Amino acid sequence: MGFLTPWFLGGLLGIGLPVWLHLLRKHKSTPLPFSSLMFFEQHTQSSIKHRRLRYLLLFALRTALVLLLVLAFAQPYVMQNALPLARANRVTVAAIDNSLSMRAGNRLDEAKRQARSLISGLRPGERAQILAFGQRVQAMSEVTDDRSALNAAINAVEPSDSRTSYAELARSLRSIAQSLRMPLDVHLYSDMQQSGMPTNFNDLRLNADVKLEPHPLVKTVEPNFAVENVVVPQRVYTGAKTRVLATVSGLNNSSKSTHNVSLSLNGRTVETKPVEVPANGRATVEFLSLEVPYGRNKGEVKIDGGDTLPADDSFYFSVERLDPRHALFVHEADNTRGLLYFKAALEASGQAAFEIDPATVEQSTNLNPQKYAFVVLSDVGSLPGGFENELRSYVRGGGSVLIALGHMSVASLKVPVADDHVEGTRYAGREGAMYQTVASLDTSHPVVLKDDRWDDVKFYQAIQVAPGNARVVARLTDQTPLLLDQTVGAGHVLVFASTFDNIANDFPLHPSFVPFIDRTARYLGRLDAGAPSVEVGSFEELRDAKETGSAVDVVDPKGDRVFSLAEATRAQNIQFTLAGFYDIRRPNGRNELVAVNADRHESDLALVPQETLTLWQNTASGPSGGGGGTSQDQPRPMSLWWYVMAAALVLGIAESLLGNQHLSVDKEAA
Repeated sequence: MGFLTPWFLGGLLGIGLPVWLHLLRKHKSTPLPFSSLMFFEQHTQSSIKHRRLRYLLLFALRTALVLLLVLAFAQPYVMQNALPLARANRVTVAAIDNSLSMRAGNRLDEAKRQARSLISGLRPGERAQILAFGQRVQAMSEVTDDRSALNAAINAVEPSDSRTSYAELARSLRSIAQSLRMPLDVHLYSDMQQSGMPTNFNDLRLNADVKLEPHPLVKTVEPNFAVENVVVPQRVYTGAKTRVLATVSGLNNSSKSTHNVSLSLNGRTVETKPVEVPANGRATVEFLSLEVPYGRNKGEVKIDGGDTLPADDSFYFSVERLDPRHALFVHEADNTRGLLYFKAALEASGQAAFEIDPATVEQSTNLNPQKYAFVVLSDVGSLPGGFENELRSYVRGGGSVLIALGHMSVASLKVPVADDHVEGTRYAGREGAMYQTVASLDTSHPVVLKDDRWDDVKFYQAIQVAPGNARVVARLTDQTPLLLDQTVGAGHVLVFASTFDNIANDFPLHPSFVPFIDRTARYLGRLDAGAPSVEVGSFEELRDAKETGSAVDVVDPKGDRVFSLAEATRAQNIQFTLAGFYDIRRPNGRNELVAVNADRHESDLALVPQETLTLWQNTASGPSGGGGGTSQDQPRPMSLWWYVMAAALVLGIAESLLGNQHLSVDKEAA
């Protein structure tokens, strides 16, 4: 305790005033008239009893009143930590992990319980914020000191199917600290899964104003079994039984164990097989009895894991049964070699999505290309005028044409449909190289893979075509464009400046020919080679530029519509956030059933070492960006003036009442 103006303590001498009033003031006797003094005995009266203190309570009140008045002027204070003010410039953040692995046992419930305990321990004026994080960070509340709002935010945290990302949490904490410009006390409630750590440890760095306090929810690693992957075609085109290959993994299991794996389609169990899973290993299960009915079907492979995380015991996949689509192959009547090699390559690839309908140039007069998935023109001369006009309309409306150029194409000065100028023929002569090879490949094009090797293919003849605005996918050693892709309207014209007949080149004899024809057919027929399932967090495009304003209906695994009526006409893509099946219905009729599975990195319940957590806590570096957070913790003087004046007022009223009472008694006695 101290005094801001201690010199006023000299007023304590005023305490002598009540002493004088009660003790030292001269006693005065009041004379009374009496008729005769003859009967009174004369003696000397002592004054000692008049100097005794009278009215001790009144004396004490007056002394205390003077003392309080002096103390009030001296302005007393005490040193203490101003708790509400000190905590007002720090923010407590409760980050709750709601990834897939938190579904194991009661981990999420325990995390929420500990977070509620943290909120209940906040002091008056201390603010906090609730975060939920998995692959992304979601702010469940604003920065507030309203405990009811904070507890409601904790209760609103729901389990998700996403993957843990501590790097994303660290990035969000850096952003929050910079935007608030205040120190953060971060309490992390998580199972501290090792797979959630980034490959680059620098992604975990924290600002100097961020104090991280991890709260691990588990202490020991628990074994887990999961269906890691399922291999199955996304589409089938025949009634033959489909092969399904499932991979089952055991994680952190100390010994091998046997489990039953079931294959089901549309909720009906097709087959069940036992599998022996080795310690910390994988096992495969092959099903050969799947008969796929027409339409879109929901498939599932499930293991009776018997572990604490049943969410990864199932793996979803979608498979669709369709009839093969027809493709038109137009050729000259006396040249069927190109048809032979093209059709053989398509069959060798295992591609049953397309059936080739051959036709000569003369037969193409009455054909309508609109009913074909794509059209191939193999070294043709002039086309019937009506058929070529139909092809132009077909391509502008979104169709695709593959044109192979040979000696018959030289007679025309332009490439059919594409109208690119034909500049002549390039032959490999005896004077120089006997053949040409491919010098460059654009591996970003869909018909070319990164590991494709065309450099051993020999080209003896190629047609020189002016590329114009076309994309050159492949060039020969003399820089002659070999493969060109030109966009015409909404469709494509793919020009191969040679033939498929094993005469102008030996391409059909090389292993690279079969995958080239397979990918070309898929590209022209707009048949994506998508997987039967995708991971949670993946995106998919819902519409193209021409479909703006048309509604897209998406139903999630819970049976709810993802978009409102207004959003359905504007949404360009969708992110899959739940495991299960999404039903997508597009305005152009391209409906799709998408199977979504959680990232199987979440199945590994191994824990982050304590040393790594300590290093993460120590990543805070750089100057503090908070506004004077440290100085708020220093003791501050708190004035007691109001308390002293209130006590003096009470004593003054009590002294007045008691003094009036004693005065009235003295008057009556007189």
